[in-house]
Amino acid sequence: MEEGAEAGGVRKAWMGVMAQAAGGRVAALLDAAMARPAFEWLRAPEVGSVMVRGRAGGTGAPFNLGEVTVTRCALRLASGAVGHAYVQGRRKADAEAAALVDALMQTEAAEDLRRAVIEPLVAEAAARRRARAGKAAATKVEFFTMVRGEDA
Repeated sequence: MEEGAEAGGVRKAWMGVMAQAAGGRVAALLDAAMARPAFEWLRAPEVGSVMVRGRAGGTGAPFNLGEVTVTRCALRLASGAVGHAYVQGRRKADAEAAALVDALMQTEAAEDLRRAVIEPLVAEAAARRRARAGKAAATKVEFFTMVRGEDA
């Protein structure tokens, strides 16, 4: 297990990857990797909403963009590791799977889960970004100026 600010950044990365995963994907990868361990709920999955904030021009004054539905939960494994999850939408099963992976990533099973769950999710996210960039590039228009005779 890692400690300090570096551990917080690493955990933030895997939490972000799971939060952005397609519906059911975290659960499918987790179930393929291992049998789900026993746990106790600290906070059963619940659906709510959060305010999304934006910034004018990306760097300007912040403003409230609107609300987004999220599902959150927290659980504790028998080992004492605690897992949390927030996922967009009304996806209780996805929140449970993400919280389980979060808790398991804090145990000795971390490296196996990184290979079986986190790395495939990272690869899928990169593929989605490339596909989106490819669609955007297909609509790109190149403008050029020809030199007129009297300007030369």
